[in-house]
Amino acid sequence: MKRCIVCGQELPKQELFVLANAPASAQQIPDAGEVAADQGVTLELYQCGGCGLVQFACEPVAYYRDVIRAGGFSTTMTELRRQQYRHLIENWHLEGRRFLEAGCGRGEFLQVLAEFPVAAYGIEHKPELVAIARAAGLQVWQDFPETGSQDLKGPYDVFLSFNFLEHQPQPNVMLQAMYHNLTADGMGLVTVPALEYILEKGSYYELIRDHLAYYSFDTLRFLMERNGFRVLAEELVNRDTLAVIVKKDPELLRCMESRAAVTAVDIRPLLEGYDIVSREMGELLADYKKEEKKLAVWGASHQGFTLAGTLGLGDQVAYIIDSAPFKQGRFAPASHLPIVAPEHFQQDPVDGILIVAPGYTDEIAGSIRAKFGNDVEIFTLRTNRVERIKNI
Repeated sequence: MKRCIVCGQELPKQELFVLANAPASAQQIPDAGEVAADQGVTLELYQCGGCGLVQFACEPVAYYRDVIRAGGFSTTMTELRRQQYRHLIENWHLEGRRFLEAGCGRGEFLQVLAEFPVAAYGIEHKPELVAIARAAGLQVWQDFPETGSQDLKGPYDVFLSFNFLEHQPQPNVMLQAMYHNLTADGMGLVTVPALEYILEKGSYYELIRDHLAYYSFDTLRFLMERNGFRVLAEELVNRDTLAVIVKKDPELLRCMESRAAVTAVDIRPLLEGYDIVSREMGELLADYKKEEKKLAVWGASHQGFTLAGTLGLGDQVAYIIDSAPFKQGRFAPASHLPIVAPEHFQQDPVDGILIVAPGYTDEIAGSIRAKFGNDVEIFTLRTNRVERIKNI
């Protein structure tokens, strides 16, 4: 029986959307010895009729307790965290208080928090990341909230959770552990990817098994209140992320079994997005085949993996280019496209490159022109359309 991960109600029999041949994981990228055993998975997306949460009905990835941040040190992300910390600390007078980041990775955001007059602590499940954080002088230890009453060396005045909650198969347990380890007037700052953004843009390739839950402001607020946190402020940040500031409120715990007012999700933009991308990619590939041209993809991201797997690009595209050395020499999950360094182009050139790296398109397009010249056609995936970039 498929049940909601938040309210426990049985999920409806009819799914919202089905993603066939999707990557089984965004982070476990098979090497030459593993690729033969790798298989795509079918992911079924549902909306709970009890609380409205949109979610995949599947087991979590094996590493859901670990934090993996590809852009943790980017200038944009660092400045966003700095602004959020400043707003939280100054507006709620939290100078000198104890902060705990649940799922802190290698401490990228704790290093920013260290700029402020607070005591910063972090827990991380993956021991290798704990070691890196501790080597940087941060107060981090290995831990993960497996039960709601778990002692995390509290009490703390504030807990932090950045794009981690959507990975959790038991979000109530995580939030109950935070509640248990906070002072009586404890607060929290939580961010998750925005369902509204994916639906608005029709960008179906943003869906990935690693993200079990797709929160809206309504469902995130319900989850917080169900676990004793009143939402004081909510904001859409960086176009695609929900951020809420919460505070403990014991009165809310008396309503834990209540249901939210559910608004049915309009899934049509997602269905239309898939149809448009599928059609336009099909037309591009047909033209290239007719003209005996070769196409590559730039971006071994979860978006690139989902696109390649669900559209069956494994035998239609030459390879995926990515600048991250740890991905090179491996194969995209589900599609099994080889992942290569940019320099691979020189020995195996292609006629066109499709950029699938949201937020980095212009930077990558400039790099293509500088490295490969002006004869290479450059395309990009902008929301739900395949566009050709004519000038850089």
